[in-house]
Amino acid sequence: MSNPRVAILGLGIMGSGMAGRLLSRGFPVSVFNRNPEKARPFSERGALVQNSPREASTRSDVIISMVSDDHASREVWLGANGALAGATPGALLIESSTLSVGWVNDLAAEAEKHGCDFLDAPVTGTKPHAESGQLLFLAGGSDQAFARAKPVFSVLGRDAIHLGRVGSGALMKLVNNFLAAVQTVSFAEALALIDAGGLNREKAITILSEGVPGSPMVKRVAARVASGDFSPHFLMPLIAKDISYAIQEGSERHVDLGTATAALRVFEKAIAAGYGGKDFTAVAQALAAEKAHD
Repeated sequence: MSNPRVAILGLGIMGSGMAGRLLSRGFPVSVFNRNPEKARPFSERGALVQNSPREASTRSDVIISMVSDDHASREVWLGANGALAGATPGALLIESSTLSVGWVNDLAAEAEKHGCDFLDAPVTGTKPHAESGQLLFLAGGSDQAFARAKPVFSVLGRDAIHLGRVGSGALMKLVNNFLAAVQTVSFAEALALIDAGGLNREKAITILSEGVPGSPMVKRVAARVASGDFSPHFLMPLIAKDISYAIQEGSERHVDLGTATAALRVFEKAIAAGYGGKDFTAVAQALAAEKAHD
């Protein structure tokens, strides 16, 4: 069987990795990005670069959106020349952005009106995972839609987990990201206390990383701190947005996410201090700089 025709809407850090991966595996790919300069390298690799989400979606079997937030998702699907207007009835729509559950449910309803299958399928992983096909898809939607997505998921990801109805993937991703954010801020604060107390930083990090606190997230932040490289795999404003959405979902379900609220304040302070263009793990660098100026 031939590979399905795939449209990728959004060529940021994650979308570009996904598009490149599909092209490397021989999938016919159409792409759209608001900044056309980011799309040019994909044209050279064989992708069909389109001027609007609607054009990219026309004649595509699978349409994947990977954008920054609810507003960007609404624009790419329902805005002027939006993807839903170009989607053929029967196409599979996959929203892989990290979004609010409410908007995902609204989008699913619009997809149904157009006779399209729909999955909300955000991913865990960062830039290298997208480029190497090692993402984990957290999917919500029908069994039929999930089954149809498998040929694409098998190329883009190490696994795909079907969590249930539409919205399940979106909620699980927000839980995942707020927990990762809390761990990151906790480690950054621990590091600040280590430095303030005059402990040997390298030895202390080894103890934490190899002991009970040494989660994969803590180890990732520790590696970034050791290298001093905070080039963005996941921009700090995006983790702040995700925490905000998680807090909103908690509030709607009468769950007080106090640790998430505290972590959000730390990230917002770091962004205000000029770290917004860096990876979210640079919150450790921001706290260290803050303490140095005290």
